[in-house]
Amino acid sequence: MKDKLNITIKLADHKPISLSDVTPGEEELMREAEYNINRLWRSWCQEFPDKEPDEVLAMVAFQFARHYYGQLREMKEVEEVLAESGRRLDEIVLRLDEHQSFGTEVHRPQGQE
Repeated sequence: MKDKLNITIKLADHKPISLSDVTPGEEELMREAEYNINRLWRSWCQEFPDKEPDEVLAMVAFQFARHYYGQLREMKEVEEVLAESGRRLDEIVLRLDEHQSFGTEVHRPQGQE
């Protein structure tokens, strides 16, 4: 079986675009992007009939870029929270190890054993 594919996508009313060396996983993602770009473009062409198709396509591109960069920002914030949580857990584990290595027991309230 061939690992890489040659595919063609069509965006808005532009001529088809040929893409080569696309993995099957990438193809699925590209087809989904193609579908959603075209769906939003058609919808906005109807919603904004006074705008040229290329202007609507630029609006669609901006909308997708805005969502992309919003997701990047959210991912960075989540990574920072996870990193801080990891540091705190490491500190807790180190303190527990220190208590146990000095022969002191960690006392837990009743019912939390």
